Amino acid sequence: MKKKIEGWPYHDFATRLSVAVVYAFLASIAVNFFYQPGNIYSSGLTGFAQILTTLSHQLIGRTVPVSITLFVLNMPLFVLAWFKIGHKFTIFTFVTVFLTSFFMHIIPETQLTDDPIICAIFGGAIMGVGIGFALKNGLSSGGLDILSITIRKKTGRSVGSISIIFNVVIMLVAGILFGWQYMFYSALSIFMSGKLTDALYTKQRKMQVMIVTKCPDKVINGIQDSMRRGITIINEAEGAYKHDKQTVLFTVVTRFELPQLETIMKETDPGAFVSISENVRIMGRFYEESLD
Repeated sequence: MKKKIEGWPYHDFATRLSVAVVYAFLASIAVNFFYQPGNIYSSGLTGFAQILTTLSHQLIGRTVPVSITLFVLNMPLFVLAWFKIGHKFTIFTFVTVFLTSFFMHIIPETQLTDDPIICAIFGGAIMGVGIGFALKNGLSSGGLDILSITIRKKTGRSVGSISIIFNVVIMLVAGILFGWQYMFYSALSIFMSGKLTDALYTKQRKMQVMIVTKCPDKVINGIQDSMRRGITIINEAEGAYKHDKQTVLFTVVTRFELPQLETIMKETDPGAFVSISENVRIMGRFYEESLD
């Protein structure tokens, strides 16, 4: 019998825990090696946590570590995730945030360079890779990711784009409080982070697929046996060159599913003509896997 931990498959538990550790380490490197030394403010709640840490010395006479402010700010969002996204998702997000705060606390701040542009680019790239990797594997880094996923489920907008909208506030606050140059450096970092997140989190990118085939039944069965996708059938299509009768199939998949679709086509009808349109916008129902 397959080993389980509290009803969860052991393999799933181990995989998600490993992803959480990788993200926590990458986020800690981005913050402690690039953001904090370069006075660059990150995206999401990490950026708000940095601002509060910077202000804490002026307000209460002592500096509260980013690790503590980040963990406290995430607490109310765990409640939102529990009710709006999923229980397992929330539990693993809590684990991820805890590990991130822990690593940020134990990894010392290290100034690798005093160039703020380098800090912004590399800090944003590392943070974006961490966030995208976590989301791709069904985890959230917490904070505004939870709000972004909730809004994306309602509107269909990309997670990276939603995050950039939220993060305009962070840039403005950083500029007003600490100098406008920090707003521009932080904007560069947030842009890099958002683009890397979108590049890795391919489950949100939808692609329209048109298949012209002489074996429609085999192709349809292959797709529906392996993927939960609807298919529109156009019968009696005619080729202009040989005037032979073929069937046209339309479906929409995510970029994450594209390699699986390619394998199905090679197995069912390797001679089929397949046209793919990237980044299409969908109106209506489109099945997305549960994050729970």
